[in-house]
Amino acid sequence: MDGSGIRIVSWTVSTADVAVSSPIAGTAASSSMAHGQISAPYTVHTRSGRTALTVERFLRAKGCSHHVLTLLKRTDHGILLNGVWAYANQPVKPGDEVTIRVEEAVGSEQIMPIPLALSIVYEDEDVLVVDKPSDMPVHPSAGNYENTLANAVMYYYSSKGIPFVFRCVTRLDRDTTGLVLLAKNSLSSAILSDHSAHRQIHREYLAIVEEMLPESGTIDLPIARLEGSPLMRCVNLEKGERAVTHYQRLAVCQRKEAAFSMYQDADTSEILKGFASPAVSRKFAYTDKYHALPDVLSLASVRLETGRTHQIRVHMKAIGHPLPGDFLYNPDSVCELAPRQTLHSYRITFAHPITGETLSFVSELPEDMRRLLAYYDPAE
Repeated sequence: MDGSGIRIVSWTVSTADVAVSSPIAGTAASSSMAHGQISAPYTVHTRSGRTALTVERFLRAKGCSHHVLTLLKRTDHGILLNGVWAYANQPVKPGDEVTIRVEEAVGSEQIMPIPLALSIVYEDEDVLVVDKPSDMPVHPSAGNYENTLANAVMYYYSSKGIPFVFRCVTRLDRDTTGLVLLAKNSLSSAILSDHSAHRQIHREYLAIVEEMLPESGTIDLPIARLEGSPLMRCVNLEKGERAVTHYQRLAVCQRKEAAFSMYQDADTSEILKGFASPAVSRKFAYTDKYHALPDVLSLASVRLETGRTHQIRVHMKAIGHPLPGDFLYNPDSVCELAPRQTLHSYRITFAHPITGETLSFVSELPEDMRRLLAYYDPAE
């Protein structure tokens, strides 16, 4: 998307795109959203009796939603076929070039642009990946109108004179740190939303939990809103929606009187680099900084098969391994070394919405979680 809020995308129709026949002409009996693939049902009959693929069916297979197609039809030269303004029902053939013009003249006017810290990990015409700090909500809400990720992103683009609609594909809780994926236009938003619905966007979290977590496991417990609470969730076998969490223990930290030792369960050299080594012990002054912490902590890699609100926090509490610092689900553990839930969005992997290229990004474990694991004296 250029400085005027316009994104132009072109595809060349291949022989693989065009079906020579269709069992049910004009229907979508087996839709495919894969990049560069269109199944035979995306065809209609021409007057000659032969089957043909239309511009609209081609664009739908490329990921254009009904909403995007409606916008394109209303846009001057929104759809071009071989450089000529085209109707959506025109047939296409191998070698044809289909071009669309996605325009956004107005951004999210209800979100105030505020100059806040914004750590950009990756950006191109279609996607934005940012590294969110703690104590920053993603979206504005009651009492949080000027301190959100949305405010920071809106300022970033408004300062460049670019109209921007805030479209967050992956969300994080206010005090969860790490990678967040945003779509920069309506087309990439539609495609990434479809990928998310089909669980094709993969995220890995790092979590510090209390006590010694089993080496690996899967938590399959339904989650529902806690009755009487506007925020909290709970495991509810009768009313909950299915929620599945996979975890692998990476390391264990154990405190012994005035020292602690750590050993590794897996190759975590990249995750843990720079703050502690296996079998290293550090002395620390046992003060109120640590009084709420248990004798044993575990570092875990966590993957979500579903995406329920507070899923990791609720599931870990349910199996007896709550997150230190979690004011909702483990309030007695909140202390100077654990002022927020110890949860970090470490890695995100997804297919680029336009090119189909696999993209993967990593955000290193934040300093506060490193300090907690190492019991590093904050005064040092």
